[in-house]
Amino acid sequence: MAQPLLLRRFLASISWKPPQGGLAPLCSRPLQTPWHSPSGLAVIPSQVRSVFTTKVSTTTFNIQDGPNFQDRVVDSERPVVVDFHTQWCGPCRILSPRLEKMVAKQQGKVVMAKVDIDDHTDLAMEYEVSAVPTVLAMKNGDVVDKFVGIKDEDQLEAFLRKLTDRRACL
Repeated sequence: MAQPLLLRRFLASISWKPPQGGLAPLCSRPLQTPWHSPSGLAVIPSQVRSVFTTKVSTTTFNIQDGPNFQDRVVDSERPVVVDFHTQWCGPCRILSPRLEKMVAKQQGKVVMAKVDIDDHTDLAMEYEVSAVPTVLAMKNGDVVDKFVGIKDEDQLEAFLRKLTDRRACL
């Protein structure tokens, strides 16, 4: 009985601040510390708990099936970067977050579709993906650029710049 009370007091005394950026509090009122009633019992006022959520990415999405690919990639009005990857691929795990970060910096000029080739072998075959990670740049339903393997941020920036440059499609 004493341990839970001590734990409760300790947790109530901690002033924890969420990390900057990715998390947004739904309620920011701090927890109140317990007080003791005349009978000696610890009373904890009703506590409002903070719940944090992650940002929802509107620039990156997972492909669910062939019709979803057709609708969100081939028929897209915006240029699309298509990341063909697998869960077990080490280089894919390095490239994917880096690529997502660079696409997010484009502020909606480009979107990113992620295709797991273990789940969508038909799409991998259609776009001649023979190794992962393979990244395609698509504009108006056509593949305009492609690379295989890991790239650093400068190379990814140049890749995306070519995709968003209006003169590149003339």
